[in-house]
Amino acid sequence: MTTNTANNVLTDTAIVKAYEVLKPIVAHTPLQYSDYLSQKYNCQVYLKREDLQAVRSFKIRGAYYAISQTPEADRKRGVVCASAGNHAQGVAWTSAQLDIPATIFMPTTTPRQKIDQVKFFGGTNVTIQLTGDTFDAANSAAEAFCADHHQTFIAPFDDLNTMAGQGTLAVEVFNDAKDKNIDVDFLFAAIGGGGLVSGISTHTKAVSPTTTVVGVEPSGASSMAKAFANGHPAALDTMDKFVDGAAVNKVGALTYATCQAYVDRLVAVPEGQVSATILDLYSKLALVAEPAGALSVAALETYKDHLAGKTVVCVISGGNNDINRMQEIEERALIYQGLQHYFVVNFPQRAGALREFVNEVLNPDDDITKFEYTKKINSGKGPVLIGVRLGNADNLNHLLTELKNFDPKYINLQENQTLYHMLV
Repeated sequence: MTTNTANNVLTDTAIVKAYEVLKPIVAHTPLQYSDYLSQKYNCQVYLKREDLQAVRSFKIRGAYYAISQTPEADRKRGVVCASAGNHAQGVAWTSAQLDIPATIFMPTTTPRQKIDQVKFFGGTNVTIQLTGDTFDAANSAAEAFCADHHQTFIAPFDDLNTMAGQGTLAVEVFNDAKDKNIDVDFLFAAIGGGGLVSGISTHTKAVSPTTTVVGVEPSGASSMAKAFANGHPAALDTMDKFVDGAAVNKVGALTYATCQAYVDRLVAVPEGQVSATILDLYSKLALVAEPAGALSVAALETYKDHLAGKTVVCVISGGNNDINRMQEIEERALIYQGLQHYFVVNFPQRAGALREFVNEVLNPDDDITKFEYTKKINSGKGPVLIGVRLGNADNLNHLLTELKNFDPKYINLQENQTLYHMLV
């Protein structure tokens, strides 16, 4: 059994109703002006800080509201959800607040930090089931469990009550914008399954129709863009799960229809740009954003030619970033920026070969970050796995020219992803 409203159209009336229910429950998060981003993009940038919610993401809104609209007898029997992390935390937190049982299905690939947080927020009210490698596999298992146990499924995005709860975020944005006497020209928000941007865009077009709503997806998981291209939700052929909070294989029918009606633009952001944005937000603003939470700000780089002099709101949708992922995030950012490169190079097996490589192949400001070599017996040369961090991305052409002189048969691992993932 699923929660839903009486018809199949999300309305601003439903969002305002949800706002009144949630006002005493969830945090009214700040609409925070960013000097740094405003100067960087020559516009006025405000951040809607949903990373400051009790569960560090906006998902608390939709989860609580959807559960609150479920008949009490059904709630007491138990609720069920599937989530890569943030929706699960919202459901877990709500189950503890309302003292009801919740069974939460999570992909086996979910970061440990998110699993631990679900346990923390839900306590003894929550049972966690790890199943499947993707959200979609976990979602199928959750729906089957609901049918078998006659419990209520709390949808992460494709449900009108969930969408209405997420839309309350926009009520706060435009109330605060009115208090600050500002008109919002652009509103950027992440898209996974589409629940957040559906709720936001519905309220935005009701109260500020001239505001351009931009939905932001990771390049490797652009399921809403595929739905737009096909004219209906359709599963992706392949999916990069790096932006785990937005890595959804197929958007919902309700969210697709709402986005078709109210979202003005879709933007796909490379995962490397997302990684660079996470590091930038941390180093410049001391703001910890998870990959999905950084999508909206990452899109400013893609959209920067349209922003001069405008007022822009970016939704920081979540801050549940696993600290153990920071090395991967830095690596992706450096590769995307053209600074980090990996090669397999045949080195002469003689003294001074490495010195020769450093002096003749590397640029003066380049650095070796990885060097793996095993001496081969009875061989004049041996393969070396070498990582090079360029002092400047423009150094690459000179490096590749000198590499070819040093070893005409070298392998550039950026051009062979299978070898890259195996060796690096």
